[in-house]
Amino acid sequence: MHTDTARAGFLSERARDGMIFVGAGTFWMGSDRHYPEERPAHRVSVDGFFIDETPVTNTQFAEFVAATGYRTFAESAPDPRDYPGILPEMLYAGSLVFQEPTGRVDLHDWTQWWSFLEGANWRRPYGQASSIEGRDDHPVVHVAHHDALAYARWKGKDLPTEAEWEFAARGGLDQAEFAWGSELTPAGQHMANTWQGPFPTVNHNQDGYSRTSPVKAFPPNGYGLYDMIGNVWEWTSDWFSSQHEADTMKACCIPQNPRGGLESASYDPCQPEITIPRKVLKGGSYLCAPNYCRRYRPAARHPEAIDTSTSHVGFRCVIRNGEPNEKAS
Repeated sequence: MHTDTARAGFLSERARDGMIFVGAGTFWMGSDRHYPEERPAHRVSVDGFFIDETPVTNTQFAEFVAATGYRTFAESAPDPRDYPGILPEMLYAGSLVFQEPTGRVDLHDWTQWWSFLEGANWRRPYGQASSIEGRDDHPVVHVAHHDALAYARWKGKDLPTEAEWEFAARGGLDQAEFAWGSELTPAGQHMANTWQGPFPTVNHNQDGYSRTSPVKAFPPNGYGLYDMIGNVWEWTSDWFSSQHEADTMKACCIPQNPRGGLESASYDPCQPEITIPRKVLKGGSYLCAPNYCRRYRPAARHPEAIDTSTSHVGFRCVIRNGEPNEKAS
């Protein structure tokens, strides 16, 4: 009886904390129909876990900063010891901000629409002259992986594994292309904050937003979770690997609670001079478009260096096994 009472109290606490319980299950992770890094589709099992109903908002992150005095990666100037050969004039605090180009661009050159702006951070998401005033309920952005993990630990939580995140994003629709079914815009309804038009030069804003949107601006998925697709990419705890493991031939051997790849294998093979490991991002963002980045799907995944912060990456947290974690000091 004492155990039941404690568990009931814990469930109530999680409900107040804006979390949803996702029960244990087995599902098909990945996709054989889209990008190479999503292959092969394979079965995975996960235990039940609590996950934040929405991405962490500016208000929630501000509470963390006020309580701890935490300073994000984007708010600190780079240490030249971490970046051998960096030019002295580049040693300033800032972050990557999307800036819509005015003319035609080479879609293979992301530097034509991303700029590293001095003073850009979670408080000033679009540069020094901007602020989060009026964006209290928007997802916090310009958070590097370490920043997201620091917040999660302060809350007594963790970042989701890629498998947990994808299972939750599917909302019970196993193998469906989108978190809501088989069509991107069923009956013409926009189900997530994405890009409409030829990226990166023309956004028709048919969904009502040109950048981030308030959490809960679009319908929840089958588990009652908001913004699992679009709005902002979300950090996971898994190291990136170039592809998934193959599906097992026997049901008895389906991976249980997989933890992703290895740090040593997460580096970008196209840039061997860069020795910053990469984690998996999930969910796509308001910059995903049919002509450039069809990653507004649960199976989609993207590698991101752990020291990177941008204007379209955020996160949400989990608590595993139905047991409360100790809140970090």
